[in-house]
Amino acid sequence: MIDMNNEDLTLIKSHIILPRVLSAFERDIALINATLKTPGPYVDAIAEAQRKLTADIYEVRKGFRQRGIKVYEEVTDGDGVTARYKCRGYQAEMRIRWSMMAAEAGVLMRKYLGLNTDQYVDPTVPERLRGERPFETVQPD
Repeated sequence: MIDMNNEDLTLIKSHIILPRVLSAFERDIALINATLKTPGPYVDAIAEAQRKLTADIYEVRKGFRQRGIKVYEEVTDGDGVTARYKCRGYQAEMRIRWSMMAAEAGVLMRKYLGLNTDQYVDPTVPERLRGERPFETVQPD
């Protein structure tokens, strides 16, 4: 079995979800520009969120290099996305269904826009394990 920890899995999950959130922001900017008379403030807010998101995507890729992870294939179908990856020499896959992707993307979009996401946090997760960034984890004590 692969010697993977939660941080490895979180990085892979972020690799799947974050680019899709970035695409959603790009789509939304185009729609806002096409439909609103004063799109500037809305586009600026989304552009700032995109800058933060792009920095996090870079950090995920950096984490991949440091941890020996490579996603070599993503397959999208009507039910979700399957990512096939290698982690320190072992092959595995992760599947995320569209319903889960939509829920996670909605929370991430709010977070990157600077909105309060406390209502979406599972209160059973200890405070020390809740990361500020989507892919951040805390090492156990």
